[in-house]
Parts: sequence; structure tokens; C-alpha cells
Amino acid sequence: MYTGLLHAHSGLRWILLVLIVWAIIKAISGWMGQKEYQKSDRIAALLALIVTHIQLLIGLVLYFISPKVSFESGVMESTLLRFYTVEHITMMIIAIALITFGFSSAKRLEASLAKHKRVAITYGIGLLIMIASIPWPFRGLNTGWF
Repeated sequence: MYTGLLHAHSGLRWILLVLIVWAIIKAISGWMGQKEYQKSDRIAALLALIVTHIQLLIGLVLYFISPKVSFESGVMESTLLRFYTVEHITMMIIAIALITFGFSSAKRLEASLAKHKRVAITYGIGLLIMIASIPWPFRGLNTGWF
């Protein structure tokens, strides 16, 4: 079960990153081009939000069954255990909260430009936080690209 969920979580990351970038590009083009906030803009942001929450659910299950997460003393001394026990989950929850806030608050705004701007900024900051907290292979955490 652990291996299957880990592969799903790792593979779904690529779909999520593409969807967030797509939502950001649509939001920036609408904001800079001063376009109306259309149904396709909302769908792009919503799909990114849905996949973000699916990733969160899979990640929470993994958090409690992973051998890389430990609640023993000395966790902070191990780079690998500290990353998965504290850093990864904390930063991802912050990023997901930002994206959720961005979508929800954009829904309530009246002006199209304000909606585009809200999605572009919150999804953009959320994406940066996610990229910073993904266990990339070059971080020395013994992970792969998938």
C-alpha cells in the first residue's frame, strides 16, 4: 500500500504542477490583458485546486504510514527525517492553504481583473512554496524524479 500511494503521490505531482502553471498563465494573461474572468479561467483554477487537495489527502495518509516520518527524539538531527516529518508537510500545507484561499476569495470578488490578480498571486506564491518543498533528486534525500 505504501509503495503504491508513494508512486501515486509522486506521479500526480507532475500533473499538479502543470495544472497550477496553466491556471497561473491564464490568470496572468487575463490580468495583464484586462480580459473578463471567464468560465475557462475558473475551471483552470478549480482543477488545480482539486488536484492539490487530492495530493494533500494522499500526502496525509503517507505521512502516518511512511518510514521516513518519525516522532522519536533526534528527528531534527537527521536531514531526511526532518524534511519529511516537519519541512515538507508544513510548507505544503501553507502552499495548499494559499491556493485554497486564492480560489475561494477570487470567487467572491466582483471585478474580473481582481479575480485574475488574486489567482495569479496566490497560486504563484503557492507554486513557489511547493517547488521549494518538493523532495527533488538533487536535494540529497535519495529520491527520484517519479
